[in-house]
Amino acid sequence: MPHGDLPLSPPADGGRGPGRHETPEQRADRQWTELLQELWVAQTGVQILFGLLLAVVFQPRFAELSDTDRAIHVVTVMLGSATAAALIGPVSYHRLLTGRRLKPQTVTLAARLTLLGLVLLFCTMCSALLLVLRVALHDALALWLVGAMALWFLVCWFALPARLLARSSFGQEG
Repeated sequence: MPHGDLPLSPPADGGRGPGRHETPEQRADRQWTELLQELWVAQTGVQILFGLLLAVVFQPRFAELSDTDRAIHVVTVMLGSATAAALIGPVSYHRLLTGRRLKPQTVTLAARLTLLGLVLLFCTMCSALLLVLRVALHDALALWLVGAMALWFLVCWFALPARLLARSSFGQEG
């Protein structure tokens, strides 16, 4: 049972159903490990993107940006900051709550914050792409390209997993 099955609660059979044979504590440990691996991938990308966004203002060409492009940059930096906070937050939860017998609740909270972080990452990526394409293309094509890429992100990150989940749920009901 992946950590995305929220809220985390023990099954009626005490965690010993036809799938994995693990206690709720073992399930929480496994889900926590899986979540940390996922966060590691997302955090690396966010930290690189955020660092590049911070460096942009120190480039000579930044002074040439239009007021609109500067505003997009500020929004993108703020989104990047919020994304980093959301995706690093679970590490803080773990550190503050370790040893307090709250792992299932910690996993649930961290998984929700990670999902929020992915939504914020989506917004950050779209905003950064808009800024870069506006500077590179100087025309309205940038907005259309960002819209197409936003749709692609939504399909890859959310629609395909939602489709699999819907198919899986439908198969279990029938």
